[in-house]
Amino acid sequence: MRYPPHDEAARDDSGAHPEVWEGRATNHAQWVLALAGAACLALGIALAVNSSWTSGVAALAVSVVGCLLAGLLILFGTLAFVSVAVRVDHDTLEVRCGHIGVPRRVIPLSHVVQADFDPSVTPRHWGGYGYRWRPEMGTGVVVRRGEGVVLRLGDGRKFTFTVDEAEAAVREIRRRLHLYGGPSAAPGT
Repeated sequence: MRYPPHDEAARDDSGAHPEVWEGRATNHAQWVLALAGAACLALGIALAVNSSWTSGVAALAVSVVGCLLAGLLILFGTLAFVSVAVRVDHDTLEVRCGHIGVPRRVIPLSHVVQADFDPSVTPRHWGGYGYRWRPEMGTGVVVRRGEGVVLRLGDGRKFTFTVDEAEAAVREIRRRLHLYGGPSAAPGT
């Protein structure tokens, strides 16, 4: 169940918050890279089927295998990070990447110390798109430029992810931390 970012609109007819908050973020520009990967695959198949293998079997085999591997790597690398799905239920936060949901990270809310809104998460600061790690910034899932959520975990690490309606996600995480007596339950957080 997804709801608008305003707390009043987030409640159902009984005044209660929904059991599950879900959000997504998508990067449509990465579909261009996926097309490039598909083109590499097609080239590898065309080389294997249509070329005369008499002119140099080793060179042709390396070309075919190289095109196929490059195409598969590009396709997986782009399709895995073309979107992200976030799900917050009563005791966990789950971040799933791509259409098949891999890689996936599940964080128990009991491990979350603080949740903050970041209005400008950019791939440039993270070194590109995808599942990233930077020593000074922690781990991040960046599928597009824009708003995101920064979680500080109990072990001192940070986890950042981009999602549409990130402010609503932060409010929902903080509300659940408050309900269960988490560290962000203090007034003014």
